[in-house]
Amino acid sequence: MLNVSLEVIRHIWRLTLLDNWEEEFLMHYPEYCVNRRAGCPYFDIIQLLRPISKDTQPMTDCNPHSIAFPHCKGRLVEASFSGGAITSDGGAVLLRQADRMLGLTGRAARSLTDSRRKASCRHSLLTMVRQRVYALALGYEDPDDHDELRSDPALQMAVDADGPLAGASTLCRLEQGMGREDAVRPHEALVEQFIASFARPPRRLVLDFDATDDPVHGGREGRFFHGYHNRHCFPPLYVFCGDRPLAAWLRPGGGDGARHAWAILVPLVKRLRRAWPDVKIVFRGDGGFCRPRMLSWCERNRVDHIVGIARNATLAKKAESIMEPAAMGHEASGGKVRVFDEFPYEPAP
Repeated sequence: MLNVSLEVIRHIWRLTLLDNWEEEFLMHYPEYCVNRRAGCPYFDIIQLLRPISKDTQPMTDCNPHSIAFPHCKGRLVEASFSGGAITSDGGAVLLRQADRMLGLTGRAARSLTDSRRKASCRHSLLTMVRQRVYALALGYEDPDDHDELRSDPALQMAVDADGPLAGASTLCRLEQGMGREDAVRPHEALVEQFIASFARPPRRLVLDFDATDDPVHGGREGRFFHGYHNRHCFPPLYVFCGDRPLAAWLRPGGGDGARHAWAILVPLVKRLRRAWPDVKIVFRGDGGFCRPRMLSWCERNRVDHIVGIARNATLAKKAESIMEPAAMGHEASGGKVRVFDEFPYEPAP
């Protein structure tokens, strides 16, 4: 008990007879706080350095227990809420645990070509791959960030290092030294991990192909102004099955939105069919992936497809029977209306 006057003590004694005595006490004495001891009938009355106003936000109810992680290079790895030296990238430790369970960066590093002279290397390929991947997951997408991140103890711990990590120039040389095959092989690790995650063969797999925009800053090679996104960007191509990524391919700007889609779809379907011969595969994409040759390949290889089609005169004529009820529904509700129908469609030669 700190600096509590006799008057306060007498008031506490009277108020403890009430069920809500703590609220009554703090209403009369805002410059104090009450701290109950767990498992003990006693409590502490502590005088604050300044009164608590009604507008003051309540303190966070922190977890008093620590969370232990596996040791790293003889270091004790522990998450606690006691303050001290703090890093804003504590999530790197969780990334480390998830990666150790999945083994993704290990597989990716083994698939890459390392042409460096080993005797002159301070950082292993696996360490640099993990450093780059974990930093990307933490929001540090630029290699220049690593001139400071290389000294972050949380990132060092995550990659199993006990000293400074690779700097920006070292990571840039690593990335510039990679070729096309080095970009393809890590995707094989993603697909193998995806296959291994199933305890039994799936009945159906829906492969979602989609392109998005990666904004470009500065005069980088391959950039192009995209009218739809209204900025200079790269249009990377992503392939997902549910919420699991199977491919992420960075492409130069200015090309066809479906570029490289067929080259990714064919080997992906073949690998999935080798693992599960009877699985039903569905290719799904927007109107940008409506390419007759690719869809013909899907039909020849038992791959169902769901794609968007741009508006044309043939479709407009076939949709006349459902456009009228859709227009009436729009007038009645004032909002968007969706009407579904089916009919055979063959584009004009």
